[in-house]
Amino acid sequence: MVKSQPCAILKSLLVFFFFVVVVHTVSYVKCLVFVCVSRTTCSSINNKVDLISSQRSYLHGGWSTWTEWTVCNSRCGRGYQKRTRSCTNPAPLNGGAICDGQGIQKLACNPLCPVDGLWTEWSKWSTCGTECTHWRRRECAAPTPRNGGKDCEGVVLQSKNCTDGMCMQNSLFQKSSEAKDRNELAQPLAPSTDDVALYAGVVIAVIMCLVISVVVALFIYRKNHRDFESDILDSSALNGGFQPVNIKTARTADLLTAPPDLTSAAALYRGPVYALHDVADKIPMTNSPLLDPLPNLKIKVYNSSGLVTPQDELGMAGDFASKLSPKLSHCLLDGSGEGTMGRRPPATQTLLRSRDPSCTAVGSFNSQGGHLIVPNSGVSLLVPAGAVPQGRVYEMYVTVQRKDSMRPMVDDGQTVLSPVVSCGPLGALLTRPVVITMHHCAVCDGQQDWLIQLKGQSQQSQWEDVVVVGEENFTTPCYVQMDDEACHILTETLGTYCLVGQPLSASTTKRLKLAIFGPVTCSAMEYHIRVYCLDDTQDSLKEVLQMEKQMGGKLLDEPKTLNFKDSTHNLRLSIHDIPHTMWKSKLLAKYQELSFQQVWAGSHRNLHCSFALERFSPATASLACKLCVRQVEGEGQIFQLDTTLAEDTQNIDTSLLDPASNITTLVGPNAFRIPVSVRQKLCGSLDAPQTRGNDWRMLAHKLSLDRYLNYFATKSSPTGVILDLWEAQHFPDGNLHRLAQVLEEMGRHDSLFPMATDH
Repeated sequence: MVKSQPCAILKSLLVFFFFVVVVHTVSYVKCLVFVCVSRTTCSSINNKVDLISSQRSYLHGGWSTWTEWTVCNSRCGRGYQKRTRSCTNPAPLNGGAICDGQGIQKLACNPLCPVDGLWTEWSKWSTCGTECTHWRRRECAAPTPRNGGKDCEGVVLQSKNCTDGMCMQNSLFQKSSEAKDRNELAQPLAPSTDDVALYAGVVIAVIMCLVISVVVALFIYRKNHRDFESDILDSSALNGGFQPVNIKTARTADLLTAPPDLTSAAALYRGPVYALHDVADKIPMTNSPLLDPLPNLKIKVYNSSGLVTPQDELGMAGDFASKLSPKLSHCLLDGSGEGTMGRRPPATQTLLRSRDPSCTAVGSFNSQGGHLIVPNSGVSLLVPAGAVPQGRVYEMYVTVQRKDSMRPMVDDGQTVLSPVVSCGPLGALLTRPVVITMHHCAVCDGQQDWLIQLKGQSQQSQWEDVVVVGEENFTTPCYVQMDDEACHILTETLGTYCLVGQPLSASTTKRLKLAIFGPVTCSAMEYHIRVYCLDDTQDSLKEVLQMEKQMGGKLLDEPKTLNFKDSTHNLRLSIHDIPHTMWKSKLLAKYQELSFQQVWAGSHRNLHCSFALERFSPATASLACKLCVRQVEGEGQIFQLDTTLAEDTQNIDTSLLDPASNITTLVGPNAFRIPVSVRQKLCGSLDAPQTRGNDWRMLAHKLSLDRYLNYFATKSSPTGVILDLWEAQHFPDGNLHRLAQVLEEMGRHDSLFPMATDH
């Protein structure tokens, strides 16, 4: 018993001590088990007991530290980034509680998107420099590259020759600079391949010039000294008419003293035989039939102007003329059939057959020039003084082609902007540009909404591109001046022309002319209203007026203009406010539509649709209603119709047409508003460059004719061509007041007095 008491006390102390240690070290100790076993057997009341004492601990979880934020999951635009932590500091033990809170945190992010750089539009070309080049530049600023975007690819600065290759100072300067550098470096280099080719070309050119000079000299010598062994009995051979040539022994007497034989029986020509005048200008003497015996043909000249008229023997005349000038004979001899003229080119046959007297003007012109006007059509041909070579007479014409087969075929999106105008004779030699004027229906408000092409018809009746308006250069055969309603074509080549437009934006607009017709009288119960949607040119309206006059129609309201946009929307027509007690519409739908392509292309002339109305009683003798024409989601026009069904004294209202006289031909100085003396004075003072700059270039600038000055610069008299264009623009009054005002602004007071008194 004595030994057992200390053992029991020791066991109690150990248990108490164990409890205290566990409480204070629970976060560091995972599991503590104390066991106390006595080395002796303690006796108790009942039996011996082996005392074993044990104790167990439980642990809650704890958070670790946060990780770093991740990279934004989106490279461009809205995204997020995150960070994490874990419940491992410590981890829950023996059923301990898990950590309280979130193990993941997210944060919104919005990184900037990379923007690639784009070029701005090219700047305008600089003025032509001393090295025959001009420059333009662009910037990588539309937009600039940002946030790691790519830079623009290409060049910032661009240069090119500004004289269309006529001036090569840049290359010559470069060659001279390279030669200078070689001399300075004292390095003897062998000539390059380009230099050898250049020297060879110069040598060949010099040799060719010498050969040509020798040939020309021999030709002139033989021409002046050749003995034809013939006697020309009529000097009219030098003035456009031919007489029989008798093959005789040469005489030394003056060959031109004999009077012309005007009494011999003759086969006569009609029209301008200008190819026969001054034969040396047109016929190479080495191939000329004048060197051969002439056929048994006599020609009678009935006046001094060079005009002759054909009779029964025109067949032989045509054959003879074809020998003289195969290229020009067909268009110079105007015969009545293929049997007398021989075979004409297809284009010439078409033009001759398609002339309509109502839309054609014909006249004969010499070097004094003149003006051909197709009345009430906006089409004319101005032949300046000096355009017809001196001593020749041309029978010229200008006509409007109204057949659909003569109109050019257009691609998708393109549209015909003007009538088809032909002028001739084809192949005529002109020494200065004529001015062809025609109306167009393009709305040109200064913006680049149109790409306008001038098309011409070849001799094979194929349409070809002549020039793009605004892109004329030294190689283009003509120049086009665009006004608000008309265009003026300066050319030295007579033929068939037409304007075709290509829209460049959805806001591109062309003008339509809307005209409404009805019958003059109506005895039936039905009444038809015809609505024409025409290109807004004078000739289109004139043609419809002529056609309706033949049909017995009359205008129901004044024609109106409608701006039609390239928006692909149709043209919608509807009739309103019909008095339903007296009339009813036979149209099943509420409106009619013309497709956009039909209206826009302009390939069909006289495009129209019809409204049929029926009256309830024959006693109804009047009709009042409204007719609306508009482009879907575009502009529109409303017509107020108020007409009677009784016969009028006048079938058609011709007051809408220009009531000017029906004169179609003006010949000589009277055809021009600017007096000859004033014109000559202006050309003499303005053609030469002036130090103050008030020469022909300033005149063109102040008259708004300076879009392409290089065209006028290539002419012998730039001022004369500018005045010709001004005459065509302002026919018939000439607007001399504005011209005098411009000359006064230029300080040309010496020209103002003749301007006011000579004409």
